[in-house]
Amino acid sequence: MTTETADSTQPLTATGDDTDVALVTSGNPGPNADLLASSEQALCDDLLKHQRLRENDLHKAQQYQDQHGGQLITLLVRLGLVSERDVAEAQARLLNLPLLSSKDYPEDAPAIESISTRYMKHSQVVPIKVTNNHLDIAMANPQDEFALKSLALATGLEIVPSVGVASEIDDVIERYFGGGKSQMDQLRDSLGSEGVDDDDVEHLRDLASEAPVIRLVNLILQRAVESRSSDIHIEPFENRLKVRYRIDGVLQEVESPPASSTAAVISRVKIMAKLNIAERRLPQDGRIMHRVQGKELDLRVSTVPTSHGESVVMRILDRESVVLDFSSLGFDQVTQTRFEKVLAMPHGIVLVTGPTGSGKTTTLYTALSLLNTSERKIITVEDPVEYQIEGINQIQAKSSIGLTFASALRAIVRQDPDVIMIGEMRDLETAKIAIQSALTGHLVLSTIHTNSAAGGITRMLDMGVEDYLLTSTVNAILAQRLVRRLDLGIRKPYQAMPELIAELGLDHLTDDKNVTLYHPGSSEDCPTGFKGRISIMELLEVTEPVRRLVMKHADEAEINKQAISEGMRNMYDDGLLKCLQGYTTIEEVLRVSQES
Repeated sequence: MTTETADSTQPLTATGDDTDVALVTSGNPGPNADLLASSEQALCDDLLKHQRLRENDLHKAQQYQDQHGGQLITLLVRLGLVSERDVAEAQARLLNLPLLSSKDYPEDAPAIESISTRYMKHSQVVPIKVTNNHLDIAMANPQDEFALKSLALATGLEIVPSVGVASEIDDVIERYFGGGKSQMDQLRDSLGSEGVDDDDVEHLRDLASEAPVIRLVNLILQRAVESRSSDIHIEPFENRLKVRYRIDGVLQEVESPPASSTAAVISRVKIMAKLNIAERRLPQDGRIMHRVQGKELDLRVSTVPTSHGESVVMRILDRESVVLDFSSLGFDQVTQTRFEKVLAMPHGIVLVTGPTGSGKTTTLYTALSLLNTSERKIITVEDPVEYQIEGINQIQAKSSIGLTFASALRAIVRQDPDVIMIGEMRDLETAKIAIQSALTGHLVLSTIHTNSAAGGITRMLDMGVEDYLLTSTVNAILAQRLVRRLDLGIRKPYQAMPELIAELGLDHLTDDKNVTLYHPGSSEDCPTGFKGRISIMELLEVTEPVRRLVMKHADEAEINKQAISEGMRNMYDDGLLKCLQGYTTIEEVLRVSQES
């Protein structure tokens, strides 16, 4: 993909939608229409082959193109059907060119006066370095022969192209030649600094529908997806609007919109979630279905009134990223075998316990996917339905119309199910119906909020469940937490001191005198050294000795001690084993658990 060079050079500029290049003498400077169509077709075929584009999404874009015109690949990106990175990766594969990431761009740009900033922005091209008679460039569309020839003529150098992500090229151009403003800074400028009257609902609605606010909210969502965050927090304060992402379970503050845009940004989110933007005194819940970078996202939206406006939290449910596999979740072979044995029982109750955000629902979905066969009828009642699973009847609880867990359960048992999943055992009424279902031959899966597996038993007793009913129905309780998983490529090993081994109790888990543990490393792609999360867990099977303790109303510590004597590995020890295996750090395990 190199081009002929010329002796003379003149600056390249861009005017409107057409490129004005002084050195092009005659003829049509743009690419041939047939060539453009064939390159677009090749790109689409590659995206389909690598499952970055769906066939029906391509048909939608083609229909839109037939009605409104425009380039197909540009439409696919603008409609959110593929991401810019997907397109860049496909270009690199097809043309056998290097693909640049954000860290590959040098700190400073080469000084080339013959290419104007305006032309670079128009053509999405940025120079990287000059070596001898060669100019290395990054371009969003390396099949743009006209741009390649124009650059060669203007600079008198041989052009060596690489593929760059379009938005990253725009950011680099801005950093090199435009005062270093980020996308957020540019949107800040377009928003202005004038405040908005919160009581003027119609003006708020108009403002929230304007391009700068829409782009700003889309940028917040896009960056959340890029950073693999599970939640977006938009929090108004007296003099600022704070945006934070929960990444691998830890909140991190990011670049925020100006305080003057608070009302418009929050109104935009509420409009997307179909909430009442005039109601700012009461909490509201809603849902947004949105495509970002080719991913179908389901966002659960919650708003609550605060002193300085409304706090908004969006839970991101990325259906494509959820992995319903026990070993990927953190189950070792022994725990997985024991848990699968419990799930194979024809009736009874299996509980998963832990605080909010500990991965309980994902574990239950994984269990359901294992049980989901044509011989079983499975019905769930959830609030909300987080992931749709083919072959399972899922009911969305809605207390505002009287469809509670308890009322839904009464209807479910008349539907002849084999397996019932209840999103959460919140009250005695729900627990009693679940127990009745288990006694009449159903397998019931549910969650409960306690700190340990043994605590699940005492919690149900506290709710008012009779001890004889509990011992007759509960088969097992799994307690779990999520710890951040080390990036295996950059983790740093170190030898644990004997004092540390003794303090943590590692000598009970390994006979090795030289214990290797790990610290997180750091790289530009993974500054924290962690990538994803993994479960640490304990599985308490309700055996005959445990049942006798329950009937005597033994406390949590006694039940826990009995389970450990029967072979249960507690959550703390499971975390330490994952440290020894190099999956996580001691600090992470101590953060979410304590030795019991």
